[in-house]
Amino acid sequence: MKINIAFIGFGTVGRGLGDLLLEKREELARDYGVEYKVVAVSDIKAGSILDERGIDLEEALKLADAGTSLETMPAQKKGLSALDTIKSSGADAFVEVTWTNLTDGEPGYSHIKAALSLGRHVVTTNKGPMALHYRELLRLAQDNGAKLKFKGTVLSGTPAFNLFDGPLAGCSVRSIRGIVNGTTNLILSEMEKGRGYEEVLKEAQRAGYAEADPTMDVEGWDATAKATILANYFYGTDIKPSQVKRKGISSITLDQVIKAKNRGERIKLIARADRTEGGAEVSVSPVALPMADPLANIMGVTNALTFATDCLGDITIVGPGAGRRATGYSLLTDLLSIARG
Repeated sequence: MKINIAFIGFGTVGRGLGDLLLEKREELARDYGVEYKVVAVSDIKAGSILDERGIDLEEALKLADAGTSLETMPAQKKGLSALDTIKSSGADAFVEVTWTNLTDGEPGYSHIKAALSLGRHVVTTNKGPMALHYRELLRLAQDNGAKLKFKGTVLSGTPAFNLFDGPLAGCSVRSIRGIVNGTTNLILSEMEKGRGYEEVLKEAQRAGYAEADPTMDVEGWDATAKATILANYFYGTDIKPSQVKRKGISSITLDQVIKAKNRGERIKLIARADRTEGGAEVSVSPVALPMADPLANIMGVTNALTFATDCLGDITIVGPGAGRRATGYSLLTDLLSIARG
């Protein structure tokens, strides 16, 4: 199958997908029968180009990585807005990887709506639209014969949603709990070594794991968005992030961490979604876990989810929850799912 792709957003995640598309071009054609052409890229910083004949993806990646505008490349159209790119590109699938906004989901929400309304497929890692508008966007996709894939919104390239489409098909999920934010897990892991919260946070910021404003991570908002998406996907609910019981790690002291360690426990920021008779109960909070719990042994920036299933009991999956290549891979698997389906 041949698929024309347009990127809406071409930052770290979008370029991660670009790397893999180039690296695996022959493999995709040989093993999966998928051939692709990139027909548009629109990014608020890198610029906007559209060419239905195909864009030189390798050159686009070099320019974007060097901080040079894509509009220096030859193209049929340049400087279009993201929405105009969606309307004009003729792409079969849009890769929506703009920034996350948990207030109203914009601009990703409008981008995804526009593409789905045209009957175009969308793959995204953008948590904002999926946490706030999941049911609406899913209905829009169904009404227009389009696919909406969002594997990378939780655990990056590590399988979570699609795990139950294939290897665990037929299993029902009764509850989900996990470590879904690498920054907070890194901070708590380092505090266990006797280092204070502020010291570790500053180091995480210098290393690029935490933003200058770490609120999204340390106050649990990132984990809340992911827990919301998990609950809505697995339980068919329409929960919003504002309905989630949320507590971050900024009030966790070194004394609490050390005392838990001495008791044979580890404090982890746990996102949890439990199926209830009326829907789901969702929460994010620091929890002292016994060392026998698989999640207690997840250290550093690694993520993990434990699914309680009816057929196999507890299943824990562990892997990277962020990174250019890992998140780019999540988009690749979603594109393959669309192309092969």
